[in-house]
Amino acid sequence: MGWLDRVTDQVDALTQARSLQEASCSAEAYTILDQVIRTTTDPYARADALVQRLSALINLGRTAEFTRAIEEASGTVRDLPEPYLHGHLDALAALAAQHQGALDRCVTHLVRAARALGAVGDADRDTAWAWHDLAMAYSYLGFHGYALGAIERARQLGVSVGIPEETFAAPGIRLRNALALDHNGDSDGCLRVLRDIAVDLERYLGAGRADSLRPSSLAAYGYAAARRAALGDPATRGDADPIRLLGYGGDSARARDMRQLGQACLAVAGGRPIEAVTRLDRARVSNETLGAAEPARLRSIALGRAGDHAAAHQADRLAFRLAAHRNDRLRDVYIDGVAARIDHEEMRREAARYEGEALTDPLTGLPNRRRLERYIAATVSRGERVVIGVCDLDGFKAVNTRHGHHSGDLVLQRVAGVINRVMRRGDFVARYGGDEFVVVLAGAGMTEAAEVGRRIGAAVRTEDWESLVPGTPVGVSVGFAEVSGSGPALRSALHAAFEEADRAMLRTKPPSRTP
Repeated sequence: MGWLDRVTDQVDALTQARSLQEASCSAEAYTILDQVIRTTTDPYARADALVQRLSALINLGRTAEFTRAIEEASGTVRDLPEPYLHGHLDALAALAAQHQGALDRCVTHLVRAARALGAVGDADRDTAWAWHDLAMAYSYLGFHGYALGAIERARQLGVSVGIPEETFAAPGIRLRNALALDHNGDSDGCLRVLRDIAVDLERYLGAGRADSLRPSSLAAYGYAAARRAALGDPATRGDADPIRLLGYGGDSARARDMRQLGQACLAVAGGRPIEAVTRLDRARVSNETLGAAEPARLRSIALGRAGDHAAAHQADRLAFRLAAHRNDRLRDVYIDGVAARIDHEEMRREAARYEGEALTDPLTGLPNRRRLERYIAATVSRGERVVIGVCDLDGFKAVNTRHGHHSGDLVLQRVAGVINRVMRRGDFVARYGGDEFVVVLAGAGMTEAAEVGRRIGAAVRTEDWESLVPGTPVGVSVGFAEVSGSGPALRSALHAAFEEADRAMLRTKPPSRTP
């Protein structure tokens, strides 16, 4: 069942708005969506229209309206248990934040979008488009590897529900990757990628499948061809004529940017470098469309062709400095860091549901021993079966010895996040003290416990400890026991269960680390 199957009102209007946006007619789509928002009483229809309207605003480049549109959409989507909606809204919010220059907020939305879309169970057209929008957000920010992975996911989902492969060709992703290479001094690498983009377009044209290409894709193919020509490759004519292709893109603000810069590229290729410089002086383009360094790099190429090598060198240095702010490796590290921070924030919000700081471990944000005992007592009193698991870290002493207690604290925080992430819905995780954690499985038996223990061990073992505490791998040993007792006998039963789980944990420890 697709997303729109859950919507009970004005489905035809919402479908029409989608088609218009796919055809780069966002202004017309906006009018339809605004009408739906004002008239519908179905929360799902309203949420869909608000998310689509945000997409239209981004396509139109109406930056001043982004914040209010995100707030309105978030207020409606928040209470709907649909991962597609949350994922698509976060992907669009990331694009909006990127246009507003809010890097930290943008990356946070990217992480949340990927998680929500990864949780969608039934593939449909809308989920495929949400992955497409996430890929665009990654690409505009400069996460080229993430962008290629997300667009491949969109393409696979799209093909599975009947969307032609070329609909998600997304040449703009590889175009921005190519330009990033050129901005950082690798013009040969840039040309290789631009030529690959041209080969793809020729393949679609030769197969008669160009009609399925989106107008925004055609504009990106046009800019790729014009940029090649500016670097010395001959411009093509016919169906792949860059002048004709740059005319596509409808009312997209990004397509308008590419048209302006593309005309400067073609002036350089046509032997009119001074005209190119004049066009660049007049151009008003977003730094985000093709990178802040692109106008400066084009100016350098044009001035070099005009023979003003000193000015060309100065413009090239400016382009290189601007490009330095888009270092992919730093951004990859940053995105992982934001993911870890979100894990930590989610644990703290979960712990805040309990009775305050007295029941929470301040280092990890997990419930502490006192809260753990209360939870088990409450669960057993309801007649539920309870299994407890004792998790003790392997190699933690070496972390403190070699790297200090601050690094040890970081390891404990990360382990808390890893354990919390792999537990089943409804399971309980607490820090028992030191490097020991306890998990509580309500309604489970020892068979389920063994599988949970396997997941915890695998997750901790495969975490990237080398980047955090080099040379000191961290593992975990886990032992389980069932709590047998209730009422006045619960305290002694709980004590016995902990002792049994502790013995089981010690039996799983590597021989060299057994105390």
